[in-house]
Amino acid sequence: MATIDDTCDYIISKTEQDGLSLLKLQKLLYYCQAWFLAFGKGPLFDGKFQAWVHGPVSRHVYDRFKDSKYLYSSVSTDNINPGFSYDNLKAGEKAHIDAVLGVYASFTGDQLEEMAHREVPWITARGGIPLHERCEREIDENVMEDYYKARLKQQKA
Repeated sequence: MATIDDTCDYIISKTEQDGLSLLKLQKLLYYCQAWFLAFGKGPLFDGKFQAWVHGPVSRHVYDRFKDSKYLYSSVSTDNINPGFSYDNLKAGEKAHIDAVLGVYASFTGDQLEEMAHREVPWITARGGIPLHERCEREIDENVMEDYYKARLKQQKA
């Protein structure tokens, strides 16, 4: 299993030229995890997402950058952990991440946030908490798996 930090660093290395913000990075990580679950492979990495105001957020990744970045800060290869190597990820993990980036990397962080706000996993975790109110409830990975798996079935139909 990949680590969330290696996945994060891989995404940074692949998308810096696309105007990567911390907001966008968080959402790309979320979609990588969500679609890996949907394909029945279990989690891509160990790490949960919380249903924050601006969409799904990994507390671990937030804590990693909190002293140097804010939501709309740019993230660049300068922010990659010194020990990161592409070899830290398996070929199948990299292929999956690349496929997700192929679909989602062209969107802005705000667009990805808006998408997540319309999807069942984030909505369910919020449990009716108004959009503007703080929430740190975890997004259930079973709900993520079921929701994105159902989307796969719709695409095949």
